[in-house]
Amino acid sequence: MTASAQGKPKSNSAIAVEKLRELIFSGELPAGSDHLETELALRLGMSRTPVREAALTLEAQGLLEVRARKGVRILPISARDMEEIYDVLTELESMAAAQAAKQGYDAKALAPLAKTIADMEVALDSEDRAAWAAADDRFHNELVRLGGNSRVVAIVALMADQVRRARAVTLYMRPLPLKSNADHRAVLEAIRAGDAASAHAIHRSHRTNAKQTLVQILQTNRLHMV
Repeated sequence: MTASAQGKPKSNSAIAVEKLRELIFSGELPAGSDHLETELALRLGMSRTPVREAALTLEAQGLLEVRARKGVRILPISARDMEEIYDVLTELESMAAAQAAKQGYDAKALAPLAKTIADMEVALDSEDRAAWAAADDRFHNELVRLGGNSRVVAIVALMADQVRRARAVTLYMRPLPLKSNADHRAVLEAIRAGDAASAHAIHRSHRTNAKQTLVQILQTNRLHMV
């Protein structure tokens, strides 16, 4: 076991989830590939039990399929899948933005959200797309958390990894996401102002544009599955 950022020790299954997710995102476990639990356990230097538990977690997140006596298959994601996923995320995150604006959060409560935007701007200045993507993930996670609906948080979390995987493939195919950063800052300002309607509208437009950009890249580059 290792310690998490909060000092709590991570279980072996949690560590296995992180390692398997990294292998999937990096393409070392490519979409459509099949793997036995024994193979994955050997690769991670673990016993089969935490690997099996991690596989079930990642199956719930839509990254792989657990097949009885056949190990796991890394699931591909199609452009159509991404359209559907973004449609759901657009509605839920926009609702969260509106709810966050109604909470009357002070500067201290909004500081983590503001920090993600500052981190994205620093990353863009140095054209560090990987750092930008990591900060972007934190922005969306924090926005949903601020919305205060635990069920929305759980549903969004189930889909977030699929978005990350598609974005990892397309991250260097798109222009620098300057407009995305401007959208994030506008959402933050609407939340600060307590303007729920604007927070909802701005974020909805942001997610709609992000969907169109991603799907167009997948289609233009004939990446039917990632």
